[in-house]
Amino acid sequence: MSAYRVVLAGHGSRDPSSMAELETLVGHMNDLSAEPVGYGYLEFATPTIDVAVRTQLEAGAQDVVVVPGVLLAATHAKNDLPSEVQALQREFPAARVHYAAAMDLHPLLLQVCRERLVEAEAASGRTVARARTCLLVVGRGTTDPDANGDVYKLTRMLEEGLGYGGSVVCFSGTASPRVDEGLKRAARLGFERVVVLPYFLFDGVLVKRVQAAVHAARERHPDLEVLASAHLGPHRDVARVFLERAREGFEGRAHMNCSLCKYRVAVVGYESQVGEAQVSHHAAVRGLAGRAEPVPAKRWERYVPHPIEAESFEIIAAARDWSTVPAEWRYLAQRLVHTSGNVDIVEDLYVSPGAVEAGVRAVLAGKTVVTDVTMVQSGLKRELVNELGVRVWCGVHDKESFLLQREEGITRSAAGIRRAWQKFGNDCILAIGDAPTAIAEAVRLIREQRWRPALVIGLPVGFVGTRETKATLRACLQVPRVTNAGTLGGSPWASSVVNVLMIEVKNRLAQAGELAGSSPDALPGAAPAGRDAAS
Repeated sequence: MSAYRVVLAGHGSRDPSSMAELETLVGHMNDLSAEPVGYGYLEFATPTIDVAVRTQLEAGAQDVVVVPGVLLAATHAKNDLPSEVQALQREFPAARVHYAAAMDLHPLLLQVCRERLVEAEAASGRTVARARTCLLVVGRGTTDPDANGDVYKLTRMLEEGLGYGGSVVCFSGTASPRVDEGLKRAARLGFERVVVLPYFLFDGVLVKRVQAAVHAARERHPDLEVLASAHLGPHRDVARVFLERAREGFEGRAHMNCSLCKYRVAVVGYESQVGEAQVSHHAAVRGLAGRAEPVPAKRWERYVPHPIEAESFEIIAAARDWSTVPAEWRYLAQRLVHTSGNVDIVEDLYVSPGAVEAGVRAVLAGKTVVTDVTMVQSGLKRELVNELGVRVWCGVHDKESFLLQREEGITRSAAGIRRAWQKFGNDCILAIGDAPTAIAEAVRLIREQRWRPALVIGLPVGFVGTRETKATLRACLQVPRVTNAGTLGGSPWASSVVNVLMIEVKNRLAQAGELAGSSPDALPGAAPAGRDAAS
């Protein structure tokens, strides 16, 4: 009997060619190994990883090694797959479920890359010196800077090892620059030839995206020879690397590069993710292709206020004539009255036309809520943040904000706003409830750098610069905005406006679900829902 069994954990794809290549690779692994090798998929395809491991354990295996079927250690290898392994170990406490390391940069993989590049050059029919050739490597792209950095390292090793005159790195997935931009950069460098290496294990949507971009580049630059190599594919040397990782995992020698892992150390720009919990994010698409019935959509319920909250809004509704307040932001005004305990604040509010709708659509689109201080974060309704998956970010306590404060002579709140501009671009909502300097910096960036946040909420409290910066924001016609006149405001006010947006989103999603049975055109953004009940 073999010492252990192996399960190669593939990502999964809707593209049948991707799954066919993984299964071919597993065949090579079985040819090369005395230990039986099975396979499972993290998402879309079947069998799923848990089913593959469970099959081995139920057949009597005492040791099963799960090998991440990925090139580099990013979120799948560091988070999703370990959570699967932990769950299986709890289910089978008498067995041992080992976890191997990702492939990472291995000499055999460099050799496969060389083989693919030589094949592409030979197919050209032209002889061009590598000194006059630019190597362009396309990686998958992740939110993990360590994995993205490995693509740059791989590229540099191939450039120097094979003698290319230069190199460019781009990505087909999450990271930037994207493939089109990478090809444009390479074309501007003045080389006679560009050879593109898709650094992917298997065929699929992203590889086809690379091929389409190469075709477009050829049409765009007819005087430049643009070659495209094949991806790594089910090469026997790839199989050998996976088997090596499986052996290391079984023997307890699995090595992960933790020195720059954003989950273990405070990597610049990712400090907030240290110690982040290992949670799989693929439940909704696990085994999708093999399901007989579609996964039922989440049933959204309308926002239901606490009885005391509901009674408060009844009192607020009777406290004045609300017909003078535009319907678009009447509920927002009532929320701020509820927050402040003062009906008179309504007269000082300013909500630009379409601002509430812009904010709702930004939340629906998954844009980040940026706050000037953590107190604004604390005032957000946590159950709505979690249910809607709203990402909230505040840079006021980050080390880089301290550095900006010291070197630029600005407040840390202003530094946090500047960092949000750099970090999120236009894909954010600004919720400013404490610092007038944060408004001043936001308006400066909007005017000088053409920054366009989806919505700017400027409701700080205080006496120094507060009136002036609010007036400046009100006059800033380039962005949707919510502000007020005078010195009143504060973090709870800014939080309340964001809560209004989240409540509206929840109500629209519930409305779409209610209409789905009778109308195929029901969409979350179709029409406002739920304001009248609170008005």
